[in-house]
Amino acid sequence: MIIDDQYYDVIIVGTGAGGGTIAQKLAPTGKKILILERGGFLAPEEQLQGGEVFKKERYRANEEWYDKDGEPFFPQTSYSVGGDTKTYSAELLRMREKDFEQVQHQDGISPEWSIKYKDLAPYYNEAEKLYNVGGQTGEDPTEPPRIQEYLHPAVNHEPQVQEICNIVSEQGLNPSHLPLEVNQDSDTKPGIATVKNYPNVTLKTDAFVSFLHTSPSGREVKAIEAQIGTESYLFFAHIVILACGAVNSAALLLRSNNEKHPHGLANSSDQVGRNFMKHLMTSLVQLRPTTNSGIFPKTACINDFYWGDKNFPFPMGSIHNTGGLLQNVMFAESPPLLSGLAKLMPGFGLRQLAIRSIGWWLQTEDLPDPNNRVRLKNSKLYLEYTSNNTEAHDRLIYRWLDTLKTVDRIMNNPLSRGAYPRAEAPLNVIAHQSGTCRFGEDPKTSVLNLNCRAHDVNNLYIVDASFFPSNPATSPSLTVIANALRVGEHLITNL
Repeated sequence: MIIDDQYYDVIIVGTGAGGGTIAQKLAPTGKKILILERGGFLAPEEQLQGGEVFKKERYRANEEWYDKDGEPFFPQTSYSVGGDTKTYSAELLRMREKDFEQVQHQDGISPEWSIKYKDLAPYYNEAEKLYNVGGQTGEDPTEPPRIQEYLHPAVNHEPQVQEICNIVSEQGLNPSHLPLEVNQDSDTKPGIATVKNYPNVTLKTDAFVSFLHTSPSGREVKAIEAQIGTESYLFFAHIVILACGAVNSAALLLRSNNEKHPHGLANSSDQVGRNFMKHLMTSLVQLRPTTNSGIFPKTACINDFYWGDKNFPFPMGSIHNTGGLLQNVMFAESPPLLSGLAKLMPGFGLRQLAIRSIGWWLQTEDLPDPNNRVRLKNSKLYLEYTSNNTEAHDRLIYRWLDTLKTVDRIMNNPLSRGAYPRAEAPLNVIAHQSGTCRFGEDPKTSVLNLNCRAHDVNNLYIVDASFFPSNPATSPSLTVIANALRVGEHLITNL
């Protein structure tokens, strides 16, 4: 084993929304920072390619996980500098104000957060500025209060999407523009790209962190063990920050068990790995008589059913367009969607169908369940998950299908024939993963304190979505970014 003779002030594991952002926050302090990333760099032309990237499976991790029945599967995830922010859809929404409160769902309770919207609002402002978010206020009836306007205008809808939004609006709904990162050029993108040139920052790629070693008391992480190429290394730091994603951060803690932490590091509560959440997600296709470019971004959002409606007084979720189907990840991974249309339109190839279709993405909150968990057994990673809150999601689907049928009837669309092929995201699609190391004030029921420091380990922090106590139907990226800025400020101020 190679022992690094440097002693770092901070080691950050992971370079995605959480890790990249807190690195950006801490780098100007001059503190000696080491960043360890499991993957390597993507070529600029290979970033943000959406469906083409995943269709070729060029960035799917070559590892096998296991489900609750012990069946193996390959997770739809990848490891690279910048994390999934390199291939995501740049959708950056704030959680709704009520999302921070206890919310009654049909299938149970979405628990209250120990911080509120007002606590995170300044960091949402900072996050939107840092990530060049463009949007438009006053359209979304669920939009939380804000004291800062967007610094950039919203991205315009594709003409076909705009046409649908106009009709939907006439039916009494409130389509809005999605807040998006408007400048995704890799040379100016915030996070790792802007910190790697700081002289006090060292970035090591292709570095798999396998174990966290503690002091004899178990109260501090003293060394990080990482595999780089064929060699094992030990790195030492005053502060350790994990941002590996909800699954892998929990797995690393569980792997790092020792005499003082027999059930996994920072796991005296037995909550590490529990309460894994990922949105209930369904995508569907609306066939159109005219063509589109097939490569436009997702821009439209409908949140009228977010908190329910007169027929169902429980939250249902959010609806977005998917972006052009030639580039969309979910559709590239789910060819039955377009194949279903091909049966209706036998004279069209899949490409022809893609540019004559608008895709829609529906997501609903799933509720925390301690039996939905990350578990290690014989060095194998198990992701044991049973979906819940499914009726709310089904109702959201049927509400939107009714709306699309009305749209097609008004537009006299001869091609839809009332058929909208759809596909649910399977277990291996772990987008929007959260909840495995929840934060809270009680060490008996949470892994992290309110500053996202482990209750059991004085110098260990986690800044990915592991800390979420619930999984609201908004996409989690902006909240992860805002929280990383909050934790970074705490470290600068207090440590």
